[in-house]
Amino acid sequence: MSDLPHRPAPRAVVIGGSMAGMLAAAAVADLVSSVEIIDAHELPEGPEPRTGVPQAVHIHFLQTGGLEAIEDLLPGSIDLLLAAGAHRIPVTTNMLVYAPEGWYRRWTRATHSLITASRDLTDSVVRAQVLKHARVSARSHTKAVGLLGSRNHITGVRVRNSDGTESELRAELIIDTSGRASRTPQWLTGLGINGLREDRIDSGLVYASRFYRAPVPTRDWPVIAVQADPSLPGPAKSGGILPIEGGRWHVSVMGTPGGHPTSDAEAFEPFARALRHPIMADLIKAAEPLTDVKVSRSTANRRLYYERLSTWPDGLVVLGDAAAAFNPIYGHGMSVAAQSALALRGALATGLGVGFARRAQRAIGRRTDTAWALAVGTDIHFSTTKGQRPHLADRLLHRYVSRLSRTATGSFNAATALTDVLALQAPPTSLVTPSTLLTAVAGPLRRPLDRPQLTLPERHLLASLGELPPWAMEEPRDDAVTHA
Repeated sequence: MSDLPHRPAPRAVVIGGSMAGMLAAAAVADLVSSVEIIDAHELPEGPEPRTGVPQAVHIHFLQTGGLEAIEDLLPGSIDLLLAAGAHRIPVTTNMLVYAPEGWYRRWTRATHSLITASRDLTDSVVRAQVLKHARVSARSHTKAVGLLGSRNHITGVRVRNSDGTESELRAELIIDTSGRASRTPQWLTGLGINGLREDRIDSGLVYASRFYRAPVPTRDWPVIAVQADPSLPGPAKSGGILPIEGGRWHVSVMGTPGGHPTSDAEAFEPFARALRHPIMADLIKAAEPLTDVKVSRSTANRRLYYERLSTWPDGLVVLGDAAAAFNPIYGHGMSVAAQSALALRGALATGLGVGFARRAQRAIGRRTDTAWALAVGTDIHFSTTKGQRPHLADRLLHRYVSRLSRTATGSFNAATALTDVLALQAPPTSLVTPSTLLTAVAGPLRRPLDRPQLTLPERHLLASLGELPPWAMEEPRDDAVTHA
């Protein structure tokens, strides 16, 4: 028998019961003795709104990279989402996207998929999966108010209950997933760790969203997106319609300062009609509003470079919006959180030894880089953006990506190169490989479409609602669905 003292298996505490928090718990549950999730609010049992998630009222989807990471962490979750009414959207086969460069084609060969559902449903499916794990527990109405330990080693977290009572939770691993309101920067300063770099790039975008009863069956109905064009004068405006569970459409419109939407229900459809194309306004005109209009102004890109600090304490990891929060218009937040949780699990596989937390934080930073480059690389070109302005290199890259995007309206190879990156399955550097550069130089192989590509069944469904809008009366100047 060994004379070595017995070492108890490490414990973990997750600060925040968000999507990022649940996925972080799933990532470490099999590698520690227990995981306790603490949240300042109540955690719903089903697909109900969770306090502290104001962005839940706006459109959400999971990119391919995100849904694959969730499935890796929680096998069977995607089937559960689909069984609950979520939609799997083949990219770009079932998408009507009006980019600044024109209408994207609906290639019949799908290279990626999106999962669309309400945020409440997605959260509830993931939460139920995580909380079934024998080693995972959750404590509501419990707020983290400080870290325990030193600048070299975190040993737990101090918490405050709803009655004001404070206590200590000791653990070998503390994971902060408390979102934009995270207090980790202040806690680190209190421990004598300084020099944290923060980037904040804010286009001033305002979201307004509401749910509708769809006037057509939502199964196999396409995602609709009208993107803003930063080269046009005046405030940028955009919007999207996602088919979600319950025969509903989730509709969001967005605008920058001087042209932002409001909570006025009577102004919602007119705002949609002011976008670069009337498709959204014409569709929601035939739909039944189910909710009031909800507005959010918390859309800035914000990143804290924890992975670059010269000193990082063992026992502490930060991920999700607490580390990097994105303009939600790009739909990358949940997917980056999932990929970051997967990176955490990979780092923990070698044990909780000295230097683990730094390795994990650097791995999380690498998983963040692509989404950050995409969001910031677009937002800096809007005239209202604060925090960073485009340099010459930014403008040249923007012109190149715009050319590639224009090529993608008539080239399957260019479209695939772009969607590989947007799906978080390839780095932005993949857009400048020799083959992609040649594709961009060659330009689109088909002439631009003059209207969205509707399938014949979609046109029949719209015709059943009444007179067809002009953009739906005829097929585009090309085949309605283009083969790759």
